[in-house]
Amino acid sequence: MKYVDGFVIPVSKENLTAYREMAKMAGDVWKKHGALEYIESVGDDLNPDLGGINFPQAVKAEPGETVIFSFIVFKSRAHRDEVNAKVMKDPMMNDPKYKDKPMPFDITRMAYGGFEVIVEA
Repeated sequence: MKYVDGFVIPVSKENLTAYREMAKMAGDVWKKHGALEYIESVGDDLNPDLGGINFPQAVKAEPGETVIFSFIVFKSRAHRDEVNAKVMKDPMMNDPKYKDKPMPFDITRMAYGGFEVIVEA
């Protein structure tokens, strides 16, 4: 059964270009090591009137921020673990030019989880 890593991240609108560049590089690395899909998307309709908690509330988005919803698809959880291990060892992920470069988002407000797919239509 497929497995998905999902992320919800608040990003300053001023940092969207930097985030997009970082995400493009990351997507290339994950795909190179076997991820089936790598999707990064920016919020468009973030306050639907459905009740409950919306994404901006979940990540405590501040004025001037939007929300990124991302996911990576794998064959299984074991495949995810194999791919992520390779990604962490990839030279691109360990390039010294990124060592002290700040992330274009507040990682302390990122929501993340791994999910086993139960329905695929």
